[in-house]
Order: sequence, then structure tokens, then C-alpha cells
Amino acid sequence: MTNLLKKLLIPALALMPLSGAAIATEFEQGDHYAKTAEKLTTSAEDGKVEVIELFSYSCPHCFRLESQISQWKADLPDYVEFKQVPAVFRDSWLQLARVFYAAEERGELEQLHEKLFSAIHVDKKRLDTEDRLLDFVEDQGIDRDAFEKTMNSFAVKTRVKKALIMSQTSGITGVPAMIVNGEYRTDASQAGSLDTMVEVVDYLIEQERAQ
Repeated sequence: MTNLLKKLLIPALALMPLSGAAIATEFEQGDHYAKTAEKLTTSAEDGKVEVIELFSYSCPHCFRLESQISQWKADLPDYVEFKQVPAVFRDSWLQLARVFYAAEERGELEQLHEKLFSAIHVDKKRLDTEDRLLDFVEDQGIDRDAFEKTMNSFAVKTRVKKALIMSQTSGITGVPAMIVNGEYRTDASQAGSLDTMVEVVDYLIEQERAQ
């Protein structure tokens, strides 16, 4: 290579953009995420971005994702409000949703959440009826009668109904799925993997924040 060519080529290479990790990932609507079937009502405070994970305790992919979600949500910025909503697509999921909200109402969700996942996917227990779920709750040292009363309370019935409506109107077809600001949805199938789904959510959070 001549000295003249070196003088022309090296500065030109220095000006070329870097590829791969040096370039911020861009995700495309229609490819990696989509609009919800209709704009969902959000409960986040003004100026905050709401992120919802729709899940089911009986879903093996949700079980695999749970530890990652726990770490991810711990590092979320203070302008993000994250919550989990139990999806309701079948009767057994309805019972699990009732347990989720009863535990949350009673302040016992932290005590039961991971144990429910583990009982179903590690211990292979069939927790698909109210009686079996109440047996499980009682085994955790929780008052069975009091918990059953909360499961049948107006507050829990109302929250389960809202979860059912969200499951039907958001446009999701499976779980785990994520909804950002009631307007965008993504899942592992659309994003490409569970890991990428979380990356897409991070992208959508910043997109919404910028607006």
C-alpha cells in the first residue's frame, strides 16, 4: 500500500460507524412489539411509565422468567411502575388469580409467590382447584378460613374481573407477556426470546419516557 493510499484510507476508516454492541439496539413495531388491541387504562402516577407482566403460575416460561424479572425490577428507575397481573384464559388460571390477589390483599404475596411457582413446576403438584390451593395455603402456615374469606371478597372478585378483561382485550395470546403504558405489548415469541422480550420492554420504557 502506497503512503498516499494509507493517508486517504486510514482517516476514512476512523470515520466509519462502529457495528454490533457499539450501536444502540433498535426494535421495530410489528416485528418485536405491537400495539395493544385497544388502549388500556393505566394506574401509574403522572410522569411515570407503567409496565405490566401478564403471567400464570402454571406457565413454565413464566416460572423460568421469574428470577430474571425479580432482578430486573429491582434495578428499574424510579419513573417506572411495575406490577404483575395474573392472566386468565381458563378456569384453573382463574383460581390462581384469586389466590394471587387474596395473598396481595392480605400482605402474604411475598410469602406465597415463589412457593406457588416451585410447588407447581418443581414439586409437580396439581394446584388447579380452590380446595387444593387452600390446602397448599394452609400448609404454608396461613389461616385457611381467613384466606378463603379473602378469596371470596368483593375486592378480590373485582381485581380478578379486571385481570380477565385485560387478558381478553390487550391482544395477548399467551404468557409471559409485557404491556407498557397500556399501549404496547410484547412476548417472547414476538421478541425472539425471553431475554430479548425484557430488552424490548427497556426500549419501550425509554421511548415512552422521552415522550
